[in-house]
Amino acid sequence: MIRIGLTGGIGAGKSTVARTFIAHGAYHIDADEIAREVVAEGTPGLAQLADAFGEDVLDGDGALDRPALAAKAFASEDNRKLLNSITHPLIGARTQELTDAAPPRTRSSCTTFPCWWRAIWRRSTTSS
Repeated sequence: MIRIGLTGGIGAGKSTVARTFIAHGAYHIDADEIAREVVAEGTPGLAQLADAFGEDVLDGDGALDRPALAAKAFASEDNRKLLNSITHPLIGARTQELTDAAPPRTRSSCTTFPCWWRAIWRRSTTSS
């Protein structure tokens, strides 16, 4: 399977290009969606974030309070690395699960991801 990675900033056209690939039979994986999925309410990822950064990164309903997490996670380089050590493996594993679950005879997959994810995706695709 040919794996195509699309990256760029907000409004760069990733979704537009992805729709073109999809229209031609590509299997689509959206890393932004996966990043939200792996820390959704009730997931091990969310529990790990709460353990690492404190229960106050959860809102009143038990979901991730993104601004509260950001305030802690980006307060220091060590905290940012801790955040990444929790989320990046989960995102990478889920991305691989979805890639492996592509329908038989899929000739290409198209993964869209934000600019910050490039290095992680590059490592995951060159190591497999």
